[in-house]
Amino acid sequence: MTSENKNMAQKKSGFVTLVGRPNVGKSMLMNHLIGQKIAITSDKPQTTRNRIQTVYTDERGQIIFLDTPGIHKARNKLGKYMVDVAEHTLNEVDVILWLVEPTTFIGAGERHIAEQLARVKTSVLLVINKIDTLQDKDGLLPVIAAYKDVCEFAEIVPVSALKKRNTDLLIKLIFQYLPYSPQFYDEDTVTDQPMRQIAAELIREKALRLLNEEIPHGIAVVMEKVSERKNGIIDMEATIICERDSHKGIIIGKNGAMLKRIGSDARREIEAMMGTKVNLQLWVKVRREWRDSEILLKNYGYDAKNEG
Repeated sequence: MTSENKNMAQKKSGFVTLVGRPNVGKSMLMNHLIGQKIAITSDKPQTTRNRIQTVYTDERGQIIFLDTPGIHKARNKLGKYMVDVAEHTLNEVDVILWLVEPTTFIGAGERHIAEQLARVKTSVLLVINKIDTLQDKDGLLPVIAAYKDVCEFAEIVPVSALKKRNTDLLIKLIFQYLPYSPQFYDEDTVTDQPMRQIAAELIREKALRLLNEEIPHGIAVVMEKVSERKNGIIDMEATIICERDSHKGIIIGKNGAMLKRIGSDARREIEAMMGTKVNLQLWVKVRREWRDSEILLKNYGYDAKNEG
């Protein structure tokens, strides 16, 4: 065996999924672990809708993270699609990270996830996120005690994705449970997401953060056109889909002010990500009940047949 082959054989590579109830910080944790923002984040639940695959590589090997939609009780076909995506990944990975908040109350949502995890043979690491919200370290002990018998955990790891605490330890522990394997991606690969999809998600993130509470779950963003000029400027045209005429008015805002704000916030972040000037144009269309239309769900990129 050559020294190069020997080094490859000694490295570990594998797939790790992040599961948990909506809004426990899965996307923020994944973004921090890979060192780049790929998944959008928001203080509103059910922000992630598709399975987002990102890649972490260092001298120890390679971790492919799958950030999934939060597992929740589905109220429409989009919700069912999101839950199916999340639960489907449990049988495809080498390690499962179950993210929970630092509380001793274990509700129906967590118990449903525990039931799903009891059916798989994969190593499960319980990740207690948001430990920065605890008054002192002793507050962790009752949380660990409450969860330790809920599932058979390989490890219990308290972290703070926001404050970047214990994240290096989490990476170290993940590698312990991964198989020895050649890398799946080149060292400079960070995500399998097309740039246009990341840009569309960034637009949706800005809308999530700026719009009223009742609107965000009813919107989707479709990237209609992406082209590059000879001078390097990227032209993007995207449509924000909503379910009601009243929502369209709110998204556009008085004299177009809200749509302009969504566009300018998104454009700045897309430009930073792409390293070039971006000309972003946004439109708003109404598609009633699109979250319960299989055809529209597929048109907007939510097709369960393409997952996994």
